[in-house]
Amino acid sequence: MSYFVPPLANLIDEFNKLPGIGKKSAQRLAFNMLTKEQTAVDKFISAINTAREKIRYCEKCQNITEQEICSICSSSQRNEKVICVVEGPKDVLALEALNEFDGVYHVLHGVISPLNEIGPDDIKLKELVERITKNPPDEVILATNPNVEGETTAMYIAKLISPFCDN
Repeated sequence: MSYFVPPLANLIDEFNKLPGIGKKSAQRLAFNMLTKEQTAVDKFISAINTAREKIRYCEKCQNITEQEICSICSSSQRNEKVICVVEGPKDVLALEALNEFDGVYHVLHGVISPLNEIGPDDIKLKELVERITKNPPDEVILATNPNVEGETTAMYIAKLISPFCDN
């Protein structure tokens, strides 16, 4: 039996579906939304809708952007001959925060995970191969997570791109 009226229970359930949000956090977020001024709630909803409408994938690296080409790929300060392959946009943010890497990225938007029914066709590998065949890099850095899925993905990519790379 739920102690919450159906609209509140539904809101809690929707927050609970977000990654990293447990039941208690979902309840806190739902109650927070109920106590906010309507203009604040409208701004929140508008921000979500605007992000969903305007954010797209960069045509070169598949990172999220508002333009056709992201600011990293369009920068003349970047070394296009060094590509760092990462799992997701958050990885780009983490590496950029270090302010050490001057190459470009390729964002896979996932990893190969047979247990989760995610295969090579479900992530941005085709785009990586097209990119490498058009403009072969000097170096490809495989920066996937050091877990089973990340290592599997890295090994798959290494075999996939080896015919197009000198080393």
